[in-house]
Amino acid sequence: MNLDLLVFGSKNFNNTIREIKENLQYSLIFFNFDKPLYSISSSIAAVVVDGELCKNKESLSLIEKFNKKPIIFLCNLNIINQNNFDNKILLPISLLELKKKITNIIAASKFTLNSSIKIKDYILNKNEKKLIKLNLSISLTEREVQLIELLFQEKKALSKKLILKKIWNYSSNADTHTVETHIYRLRKKIYNKFKDNKFIANFEKGYLI
Repeated sequence: MNLDLLVFGSKNFNNTIREIKENLQYSLIFFNFDKPLYSISSSIAAVVVDGELCKNKESLSLIEKFNKKPIIFLCNLNIINQNNFDNKILLPISLLELKKKITNIIAASKFTLNSSIKIKDYILNKNEKKLIKLNLSISLTEREVQLIELLFQEKKALSKKLILKKIWNYSSNADTHTVETHIYRLRKKIYNKFKDNKFIANFEKGYLI
């Protein structure tokens, strides 16, 4: 598997990664603090970070800008609990195991990305059927997941009849009470947990997220 990894660390850390580059069999891009973020390749599969940077708030703030990619910290026992990132690899580790762990983290991240959608300040997790905001979440039915995804992806207000047709496969002359009931229950569920009564907007032409 040919993957591009962005390496983010001290001079010594970067030199160590260079020495094991052939064993890892990854294409490596070394972060340059003097270059703007937009100059970095968008094709990177993950960011590999020197765990020592946990001690530097300025570096952590910069690393967080890459949060759309899996961020992997290589840490020793003394610093492994000093940040809130999920992906941490404990050092020392064999080259074979390091490569395996990095590949597994990237694969898991791709699966999560495909099963999750960012909507406003929320994450819709289709796999777990949850709507999440910060440390709060609500459980959703399969229909509610479909409804949220449809209203978000269409980017325009959808009529009740069109929603019925797309989600319930009803004909255009079917009873629209089903849509009204589902949206009412979903709005209530969202408000009760998040105190948000604007998640699903109601326009003359229909509903929109």
